[in-house]
Amino acid sequence: MAENEKKVVFSGVQPSGNLTIGNYLGAIKNFSRFSEEYKTFYCVVELHAITVRQVPAELRKRTYETLALYMACGLDPTKNTLFVQSHVPQHAELGWMLDCYTMFGELSRMTQFKDKSAKHSQNINAGLFTYPTLMAADILLYQTDLVPVGIDQKQHLELARDIAIRFNQLYGDTFRVPEGYIPTDTMKIMSLAEPTAKMSKSDTNQNAVVYILDSKDDIIRKFKRAVTDSDTRVCFSEDKPGVSNLMTVYRAFTGKSFEEIEREFDGRGYGDFKLAVGEACADGLAPVRAEFDRLIKDKAYLEEVMKAGAQDAFVNARRTMSKVRRKIGFVNI
Repeated sequence: MAENEKKVVFSGVQPSGNLTIGNYLGAIKNFSRFSEEYKTFYCVVELHAITVRQVPAELRKRTYETLALYMACGLDPTKNTLFVQSHVPQHAELGWMLDCYTMFGELSRMTQFKDKSAKHSQNINAGLFTYPTLMAADILLYQTDLVPVGIDQKQHLELARDIAIRFNQLYGDTFRVPEGYIPTDTMKIMSLAEPTAKMSKSDTNQNAVVYILDSKDDIIRKFKRAVTDSDTRVCFSEDKPGVSNLMTVYRAFTGKSFEEIEREFDGRGYGDFKLAVGEACADGLAPVRAEFDRLIKDKAYLEEVMKAGAQDAFVNARRTMSKVRRKIGFVNI
């Protein structure tokens, strides 16, 4: 299939906070599987990050780190378009235009807006409210067919589809209506301290979160302290959220089924199980950490990748924006 006939994949990760194994297993690890058959755009979405106050120097540092992690996790910049969101101004331009085709009621129903408003009650800004429309612009700008997305972003993807359909009904065929890709085996990784809540990079309890760049000792220590229950049996069950979460992580890094895991640890108790999960996770992440350490030292190379990615993204984004501007009545010069 020719390059211009390939279907398109788009996804992005915020450079706010250290990325967790939830980010890795639920999103980044899956990105590389699309590189051969699709035209892929993977973005560092720092425009989204500033809906919450950021320390400027930290934001710049994490932008480089997120790009390096993309590559450390297997994304070859010669096969994937890797870029930084603000380097392609059409994201913000289309975001504003789509704001005008998104209903207030739709945005007010977004679960993440409610959650983040509760967490950041002193900074409930307009960007936090219209965040899903900018996400829709990110996706629709590249005529995206498929979006690898965490289950917590499913609502935002559904809104992007609704906006695309609405725009197309008003002006004719303009945007492709994207489909979501949600891995069924690693849909959501939960907190090690509170296994009924999603693992979050913003969690203040460092023992609740395993970061991609944690040392092996830290990873094993955190898993040893993970909350389970008063039972000692390793089995996957709704009434055992802590154990089930650890089994999900172990399955993701070993490829073993839940039935195989139950048989492996039958009668062995949680101590052996937690240690095995920690070691499997640490060993699985070791190549990623090593490659990241190499890449992050070469700032000039990372900037070359940013520039090349932005140029490729710009060409594709400009094509869509020319169509959108013409459809809504703007003058193109």
